[in-house]
Amino acid sequence: MNLNWPNLLTWMRIVLVPVFIVLFYVPDTMLSLGAKNITATCVFLFGAITDWLDGYLARSLNQTSAFGAFLDPVADKLMVATALILLVSLNRVDVLVAVIIIGREIAISALREWMARIGQSRSVAVSFIGKLKTTCQMIAILFLLHWDPLFGVVPLQAPGTWLVYLAALLTLISMVIYLRRALPLLRAPDGGG
Repeated sequence: MNLNWPNLLTWMRIVLVPVFIVLFYVPDTMLSLGAKNITATCVFLFGAITDWLDGYLARSLNQTSAFGAFLDPVADKLMVATALILLVSLNRVDVLVAVIIIGREIAISALREWMARIGQSRSVAVSFIGKLKTTCQMIAILFLLHWDPLFGVVPLQAPGTWLVYLAALLTLISMVIYLRRALPLLRAPDGGG
């Protein structure tokens, strides 16, 4: 395992997951719900920024590694799944939306792993729809974590809810795209394993 800056940032995201969870278990007498919302939003935003930064640093410093390529999506999925489960528990996200998004992440991760093993990882490279889904999903989670109007004026609940539903729809569309790309390989005589 190579402990360079990109990998350290990825590990930092993983370490933030329990911090993120504990925030909502702190008694309201110690930290109000509004303060929990703002703190959780900041933690998630920091995680999203480090996700972008670790990829940028890995490429610009030529510090890419197989371990980093493995760990980065694990950290991302942990942060997103944790946030969605918390939002479900707070009644801010419908459980079906969370199941669609988390289930797709697990299914596509497994598909990517299998495709990499048979030397076809380019077939399931990230698509534009996948990037758009991720953008909608991240903004929706930030809005729904913050919950209260931004600066007391800008509503976040309705846009966050619409964006998370759009992210769920894009999740399904992108999953179909990935599965269609993989289908010829699944039908190949040696494809099913």
